[in-house]
This record gives sequence, structure tokens and C-alpha cells, in this order.
Amino acid sequence: MKDLIKNHFPNFSPQLMDELDKNASIQSFKAGDIVIRSGQYIKSTVLVVSGKLKVYRLDDDGGEFFMYYLQPGQACALSMICATKQETSEIMAKVVEDAELIMVPLQVMEKWMASHRSWYEFVIQTYRRRFEEVLTVIDNIAFKAMDERLEFYLKRHREACQCNDIKLSHQEIASELNTSREVISRLLKKMEQRHLLRLHRSHIELLPSFR
Repeated sequence: MKDLIKNHFPNFSPQLMDELDKNASIQSFKAGDIVIRSGQYIKSTVLVVSGKLKVYRLDDDGGEFFMYYLQPGQACALSMICATKQETSEIMAKVVEDAELIMVPLQVMEKWMASHRSWYEFVIQTYRRRFEEVLTVIDNIAFKAMDERLEFYLKRHREACQCNDIKLSHQEIASELNTSREVISRLLKKMEQRHLLRLHRSHIELLPSFR
């Protein structure tokens, strides 16, 4: 496990890497697996070494509100908060691409905040990065029209996958933006007419003009 830690979390001190190797465990998950559920107590925080997870919230009607992706070298800030406060989770985390995760038990995570500077800095950076990202999402929801929100949403997915093929259905996008499939289909068609993207049966291809 040390090689995985060193490759994906190079800023961890050698002492912290040793502690992770002794106390944490690696678990494999398949696409579609739920790693964190709303309402459950979180006993471990999650470090991603491969694959990709989608973090989102569920409303009372079962609709999904997309928050952010977790990729290799990252951790779930919200799971850290819930774990340290011993509260139930208010988010869901689902595996989008087959993943390997390092599961860090709550009891050692709290101890490392005081004893390992590199862990403390990693946790603070994780909180700050996610807080800034959530603020950006809130700004887009509160102050932008649906067409602007859709463009922002597609840009986030492009950044997450480092690709121009967005493998999401119109219904999935609509659910995550809390609107109807018809609205999303109409806006995507307009973007296609503006030569920003190309619609395919199973994916959306973002063109070079989409910036």
C-alpha cells in the first residue's frame, strides 16, 4: 500500500505513510456501488487512489443534487466532517468508475490531526477546496439562468474526466440540475446549433469552441 500512498499523496510525510500502512485498509468498489449513504454514521474517511466517485445529495422526492467528483489523490471533506462530529451523513457517494479507496478509521484520523503536520495540512486543503467549489455551485444556482448552469455543469464534468466526451444521459443531467429532461434536451440542441457540442446517442461530445 505504501507505493499507492506515495504515488497519489506525495506530500504525506514518511511517518504518516507508515501510519497509513499500519492502520488503514484498501477496498475495491465497482461502478454503481454506494460508498456513503445518507443517514449512516461514518466510521472511516475515504482517500481515492483510483477510479472516480460522485458526491451528491438526495431531496425528499429522490432527486439528486450533484456536488462534486472525487478522483485519485483526493478525499471526501464532508465525510471527514461527519466522522469527526460523529453525525450521520447528509450526502451520498457513488462509484462512477471502478475504484480503489483507502479507508482511514475515525480514531486515527483525529489523532493524526495533532501528531502529523502533513495530515493536518491535507485536511485543511481538502476543506478549503470543497468549500470554494460549493460556493461556486451556489453562485451558479442562485444567480445564473439554466443555460449558463448547464454550461458550467458540462465544464465541471470535462475537468473531472479530462476529456470531451460526457457520458451522461439528458435525464441524468436534468436530475442533477433539478429540472426536466425536455428543458435539458432543448438547451443542448441550442448549444449544438451554436457548434459548441455534438449530440450522440450515448454521450455528448464537447467541441473545441466550447470554452
